[in-house]
Amino acid sequence: MIRKATSQWQGSGKEGKGSLTGPSGVLDNTPFSFKARFENEDGTKGTNPEELVAAAHAGCFNMALSFALGGEGFTPESLHTEASVKLDQVDDGFAITQITLKHTAKVPGISREKFEELANGVKEGCPISKALSSVPQTLEITFEN
Repeated sequence: MIRKATSQWQGSGKEGKGSLTGPSGVLDNTPFSFKARFENEDGTKGTNPEELVAAAHAGCFNMALSFALGGEGFTPESLHTEASVKLDQVDDGFAITQITLKHTAKVPGISREKFEELANGVKEGCPISKALSSVPQTLEITFEN
């Protein structure tokens, strides 16, 4: 399986602007820029690569956890994950220095211990976690059973 997206950019790094497009239509000339990335903390002026990484990680984690739970005979009522991607200035540039997954789950019939075992395994094993394995990742779980 291969998934694709395209980026278009015009202008300088600081004053320029770009757009992102993917075949699903979810990203359809979605704007991004220096200002959206570094000067708009609430993220309302356009997307940025870190937001897209966070969305990919949260989605991958939830889907992989759903499969892991199903493999053990459990069907989640709800899985909610907020991924936070921290970008810091490091030396001469920037780097993603931390990823935090805040996860809230309601899964009938499972013990907290079993759920945490499966969730921690998924944190290490989902494809996006693996791709980002050079970045420290933490998982915070709220278990609502």
